[in-house]
Amino acid sequence: MGSSTKRIIAGLALGAAVAGFLVNGARAQGPALGDVRNRLPEDEVIYFVLPDRFENGDASNDRGGLGGDRLLHGYDPAAKGYFHGGDLKGLTKRLGYLQGMGITAVWLTPIFKNKAIQGPKGQESAGYHGYWITDFTTVDPHLGTDADFKALVDAAHARGMKVYMDIIANHTADVIQFKGCPIQACKYRSLADYPYQRRGGVKGKPINPGFLGDADKSAANFARLTNPNFAYEVEIPAAEKSIKVPAWLNDPIYYHNRGNSDFRAEDSTYGDFSGLDDLATEHPRVVQGMIDIYAGWIDRFGIDGFRVDTQRHVNPEFWAVFAPAIIAHAKKRGIPNFTIFGENFTDKMDPGFTAVRTRDDKMPNVLDFPFARAMQDTAGGKNKLDELLDLFGKDPLYEGGERTARSNPTFLGNHDMGRFAQFVRRNNPGASAAELQARVELGHAMLLTLRGVPTIYYGDEQGFISDGGDQEAREDMFGSKTAIYNDNVLLGTSATTATPRFDVAHPTYRLIAELARVRAATPALRRGTQVSRYAELDSPGLFAASRFDPATGREVLLAFNTSDKPVSRNVAVEIRSSAFSALAGQCSPKAIAPGSVSVSLPPFGFAVCAAR
Repeated sequence: MGSSTKRIIAGLALGAAVAGFLVNGARAQGPALGDVRNRLPEDEVIYFVLPDRFENGDASNDRGGLGGDRLLHGYDPAAKGYFHGGDLKGLTKRLGYLQGMGITAVWLTPIFKNKAIQGPKGQESAGYHGYWITDFTTVDPHLGTDADFKALVDAAHARGMKVYMDIIANHTADVIQFKGCPIQACKYRSLADYPYQRRGGVKGKPINPGFLGDADKSAANFARLTNPNFAYEVEIPAAEKSIKVPAWLNDPIYYHNRGNSDFRAEDSTYGDFSGLDDLATEHPRVVQGMIDIYAGWIDRFGIDGFRVDTQRHVNPEFWAVFAPAIIAHAKKRGIPNFTIFGENFTDKMDPGFTAVRTRDDKMPNVLDFPFARAMQDTAGGKNKLDELLDLFGKDPLYEGGERTARSNPTFLGNHDMGRFAQFVRRNNPGASAAELQARVELGHAMLLTLRGVPTIYYGDEQGFISDGGDQEAREDMFGSKTAIYNDNVLLGTSATTATPRFDVAHPTYRLIAELARVRAATPALRRGTQVSRYAELDSPGLFAASRFDPATGREVLLAFNTSDKPVSRNVAVEIRSSAFSALAGQCSPKAIAPGSVSVSLPPFGFAVCAAR
């Protein structure tokens, strides 16, 4: 048994006490809604979940009220790309499980009504993930009803938990087709070769008179568009001419209609995302329409925030109007700290890639993809620790600098890239289950204590270890019938996904609960600035950073060992930090000299040390 495992076992009693407090104690007694909404974004611990894969609370909605076979209703629990039966009632049922882990905010993948099935013949899959929206105003019947969502939000608020919706403004479901072009196979046609003012190319027939070109993104300019056939001749199947809600979304003039994106240049903004209808977010009708749609969800359900899908595939001018309008609307509705954070996918450790979206787009916050990559590389056992110095050293790149970086959601893995445990296993071929578990625990310790808003990907707390990204990282929590999920060897347990996985005794669940309690009780870990103190530059080993209480200035030293050997180092601290108390792990009780403390950690160990 490794030292990390021993540490977790020793903390089980504490973890149980934490879970009991969170579920049965003060928070469960029903805090005032104002207390929930007055929390700052950085006060949260987020749980990111696909409702279809979490818990089935109502089997009667598994097929979404549709008849026929799976190519009509989309339900097949044995197939990874189809609906599996999870729903909003199931999520509501398990809020106590989440609260016991210290979760304070639940982020759901889109719950809007989706096109049940899409894709070329023989390659179809279902909209279980929620990103193929046809009706932006109601809950998908596979997940339940609007009343079920209201019940979820109310139940979460009663427990002191927030609810974040995943929203989309970049595209809708794939309805618009292009004449003579097979589904999802239409190549992108550029602005230069197919300007808005010509039909079918630069030598084509003049259309859209008075339109000045894409360089002029003014509302008055885009309002002049009347003909959508500048690149392709648009066709809409008769059965789907009125499928989208609100009704204005059925008019092809509000889409770019240029074919599929390669995600490299201008097509990243103007191209269809794998055939999905790409909205012309420069158009004033689209801008106001999207504001109205999502303001309506705030009005009807009182939700607490939005995660914005595919942010970087939308023109910056859209977000510069949308985000302030939504935040202002939420404030009028009594939600002073409404949260908005955007998704800008990258698998590179490049803070500039995400930071620029807070400057050009004026997005308040963004998902910290560079943090995820840095954790996969360092805690995951691949790279040296100068990568962490680079990551945190570039926090000033964000609009608002370190303050924005501190309130960006951080994560280890997700539904697109795959699970953290998958990257750990890939980086350490032949590693024992104990080492993999210890590294996963280390990654979560870094996630829950370093700057940023920790975001747990559902199932990670139960030892899920995916075979890859996308569909292979979207396992069922409620007992799976999917063979490629059930053959996985989970970490920290002898069970498989074939049986329900809501084990509050799982070591990763207990670790998260323990550190969430420490984080909640320690303002420095939520709102404190961070200073890097030490990083092993030539090999895996010690990384240390300090965070500071925003009210008292008192220091909390964080130390992590990414190597498979014990480490002992002297680390710089503030001169007045002369004595320390251990909040997690083992800490030296006293500084060895003014401004210096000795740090000793076991393999993959960590410590959280508060100056007294």
